[in-house]
Amino acid sequence: MNLELEKILKKAKNASREMMLVSTDKKNEALINISEALNENVEYILQENQKDMENAEINHMSEAMKDRLLLTKERIQAIANDVLKLVDLNDPIGEIIRDIYRPNGLHIQQVRVPIGVFGIIYESRPNVTVDIACLCLKSSNVCVLKGGKEAIYSNKALASIINQAIANVLPENVVNLIENNDRSIVTELIQANDYIDVAVPRGGAGLIQHVVKNATVPVIETGAGNCHLYIDKDADMKKAIDISVNAKIQRPSVCNAIETILVHKDIADKYLVELIKVFQKVEIRGDENVQKIISCKPATNEDYATEYDDYIVAIKIVNSVDEAIEHIYQYSTKHSEAIVTENQSIADYFLSALDSSCVYHNASTRFSDGGEFGFGAELGISTQKLHARGPLGLREMTSFQYRIKGNGQIRK
Repeated sequence: MNLELEKILKKAKNASREMMLVSTDKKNEALINISEALNENVEYILQENQKDMENAEINHMSEAMKDRLLLTKERIQAIANDVLKLVDLNDPIGEIIRDIYRPNGLHIQQVRVPIGVFGIIYESRPNVTVDIACLCLKSSNVCVLKGGKEAIYSNKALASIINQAIANVLPENVVNLIENNDRSIVTELIQANDYIDVAVPRGGAGLIQHVVKNATVPVIETGAGNCHLYIDKDADMKKAIDISVNAKIQRPSVCNAIETILVHKDIADKYLVELIKVFQKVEIRGDENVQKIISCKPATNEDYATEYDDYIVAIKIVNSVDEAIEHIYQYSTKHSEAIVTENQSIADYFLSALDSSCVYHNASTRFSDGGEFGFGAELGISTQKLHARGPLGLREMTSFQYRIKGNGQIRK
């Protein structure tokens, strides 16, 4: 193992033991300090972020991905405000999940405890550095952060600010940033079973699959978002258009933006004619039936399987809700799917028939977010079934232990 990486991991593991004993008041004090420090260092953060943006230009990064990387004064203030929201959330650590009293007098409590050391591998989005660090802190966990090289200057600035803000409040080495951009470091991190308790990849499908296939530590699979919107024949047209615009255009580079629209044949003409009026900056790729109604590029099977993270959408006309569901099962990454319909029985059927982590009726998939769910910031959106699904908030970042209290009992 890389010696510098092993040094970081050893310190992180030791810090995780100390964090188990830190009080809620101390954690909240640290969060308040971080929020204040972010607001006090806006100009420095913008200066460092500009270096990343200049490199993005040189490397011809797409506009949507540059937006993902960009920090503005308003975005930094929003990040700082989100940190404060965590202060108001209940601390999950020490929560009694179950109280059991046995006939022999034993008192058994199932109690929430931190998982330990999180290894987080992510791309592009420097706000993740703050989100993850603060979520781990509030849940008494330690984080080892491996951000993408495209955001290295921003991440170094943010990690430095965080560590200065918590220096006199929390144990050392609670927040750790790996600055080495060698790709082999990721593989070493996700195979560091002696130090990392769980790895969480956040980014594109390539990164996620690399972690899932190569990790020897437990993994929470998050992020890949090939999300679908189904417009049923009984859809309200205004809702259908408004939700389509929000779910695709508001911020196309995020994992909860839709990539494919499925539209029932009975409403396709009316819907598509209205859609192109508001999708002027979106490249549409449609099947043969879509191409008969509007001018667009032909869609391939690869298009339906792609998470674009851009102003591109694939559209297919289907004959029924069952055909829409079959298409989703074939191509979905099990992140978020939505139906627009005024037919409650069809909506209930759609929601019950799919096994994606978040399913919506008459609402945008853009709500698949920890903040929107009332969890505060989020670790990511889990697309697997163990140990947690959907937005990963504070509770989902805990494990539990059984604490058994007796009075001299012995087993016969």
